[in-house]
Amino acid sequence: MTRICGMFLALLGAAAVAGAQDHGYTPADIESGGRLFQSSCAGCHGQDGAGVSGIELARGQFRRGTSDTDLIKIIQAGIPGTAMPPHNFTDAQAATVVAYLRNMATVRSGAAPNVLRGVGDAARGKALFEGKGQCATCHRVNGKGPRLAPDLSEVGATRPLPELHQALLEPNATMRAGNRFFQVVTKDGQTITGRLMNQDSFSLQMLDSKERLVSLPKSALREYGFVRTSPMPSVQDKLTLEEVDDLVGYLVTLKGLNP
Repeated sequence: MTRICGMFLALLGAAAVAGAQDHGYTPADIESGGRLFQSSCAGCHGQDGAGVSGIELARGQFRRGTSDTDLIKIIQAGIPGTAMPPHNFTDAQAATVVAYLRNMATVRSGAAPNVLRGVGDAARGKALFEGKGQCATCHRVNGKGPRLAPDLSEVGATRPLPELHQALLEPNATMRAGNRFFQVVTKDGQTITGRLMNQDSFSLQMLDSKERLVSLPKSALREYGFVRTSPMPSVQDKLTLEEVDDLVGYLVTLKGLNP
């Protein structure tokens, strides 16, 4: 408990984020995060999050990182040179702790927590994912599906609700560096696009659009680099807004745990 209860010491501080983010969480996420907080952290921080002098977890002020993804990474990796060590939490576990922290004040006051808004039916969303939306033609979930596009098995734990909506409607606005496609043009004019797997000073290896592992010497390339735009099309012209909500309702259930 000594290591774990220090996990929040470096999280809180100067930069208030109230009003800067419109996050949403399921009641189950908040409840699970509360149980983890009470069992692992309340011994030092107190049930109200104010047990350590100068630290008030319920106020939602964070010294480093503002997004849920930032906080999840800090909880898991710790911050070198500070009182916060790394912790062996899964993405899903760390995400529920963040959900509880963001709602601690309202939960303790008895007010309604910041639950999900704009989320539809998960079952209908799964059908859209596998059918009309054609998401499963590119994305992999729980070991099933292609490997070229980002694996979505844990997307519900690592991406906040507004980002999921925006990623579906405006893919270029939320494209993360690790998800960018890589493109090479050989000296004989051939263009190959896919995911970069590895590179050194002399060669690079990539998974091409047909999921074949390709190794290319850089001396044979005319140009190479990351593609700035997302290969994923917007669903604006394919799905209704209600269907987008249903699809998001399915995506938020994907938290790295096989059904």
